[in-house]
Amino acid sequence: MSPSTDRASIVSRPEPLAFDVVRDLARRHLTGVVAAGKPGRVNRRLVRALGEHGLLARVFPSAGAASARGTVSAADLCLLREALAMECPEAETALALQGLGAYPILQSGSAELAGRWIPAVRQGDAVAAFALTEPGAGSDAARLALSADAAPGGFYLSGEKCWISNAPDADVYTVFARTTPGAGARGITAFVVPGDAPGLSGQPLEMLAPHPIGRLTFDGVFVPRSAVLGEPDRGFKVAMRTLDLFRPSVGAFAVGLARSALDEAVRHTRARPAYGATLADLQAVAHKLADMAVAVRAAHLLVRDAAAAYDAGAGDLTVRASMAKLFATEVAQRVVDDAVQLHGAAALERGHPLEHLYRDVRAPRIYEGASEVQRDIIARSLLGHQRR
Repeated sequence: MSPSTDRASIVSRPEPLAFDVVRDLARRHLTGVVAAGKPGRVNRRLVRALGEHGLLARVFPSAGAASARGTVSAADLCLLREALAMECPEAETALALQGLGAYPILQSGSAELAGRWIPAVRQGDAVAAFALTEPGAGSDAARLALSADAAPGGFYLSGEKCWISNAPDADVYTVFARTTPGAGARGITAFVVPGDAPGLSGQPLEMLAPHPIGRLTFDGVFVPRSAVLGEPDRGFKVAMRTLDLFRPSVGAFAVGLARSALDEAVRHTRARPAYGATLADLQAVAHKLADMAVAVRAAHLLVRDAAAAYDAGAGDLTVRASMAKLFATEVAQRVVDDAVQLHGAAALERGHPLEHLYRDVRAPRIYEGASEVQRDIIARSLLGHQRR
């Protein structure tokens, strides 16, 4: 059955998204594609499937026209990520990485750059990546050391990026490099770098969860001035505009993982005999499930609040995005851990759904700003402090 006639492919139509339809699509069309992929490397069949079924069209609402910039709905993005996470975390991650890697091009690139890359990313024909983190600089962008040295007609990039999702297999990277030494976050410029650029190489890294992630080495990689996103030395703003959108949706991903874990825990405790009844009949277990459900619901609502702030252009959207990411990812960690505890040793066997979730749930508390960074953002907003 083709995507155009499949009921699940209505996610590509303009009407509002339906959560259950996205879950159904993931269950019936994406989980099998994931199983055929190679752990730890980009699954191009999966990325193409996201394009064929219209999911990427929701992240990139047009094929790259300048008039469409910034029109993505944060609420839609959160719904997509939460629904996909419940059924197929690998598909959720592939969709999110396409958005994170290419959205700076849509928001801050020239019409020529957007026209070159966004249609291919939207269709699932090109894989995108967001290259910010370095071995010595993660959440503290002021410490970025990848150098961008001015040259006639452009810049030469030299240095290293590490723990970059979709590296080294991406077709296009949004790369953040230092154009003004000693200027902190004010001396960073964002560039578009093709994956086959001369002087660019990389290696895959093996991580706790088998997602595509790797290291990149820039050995005098030339990028023309036309590849600059936004303005020179203003790349930190490019990164923050993208993270303001994607941080709440990281929370949505975490909520999806937590909901899946809660569902597993409810099913198991209802069925597992214990002391002449079932585990669910034990008050300690029942109350644990209740606490898990309350926490998941609260996280869901906080994520939706942050998405609404983004869609409304609220002035405090950065702090609300930080609150959503912080709370939802911390809740998901606790809920998945509690679900494992209620299952016992069976949940730790390789291949068990909770064993999978246990590995997936750890990273969101680190990437796109660790929990400690989110607390700092929230505290500075609350106390009126400015970062020096």
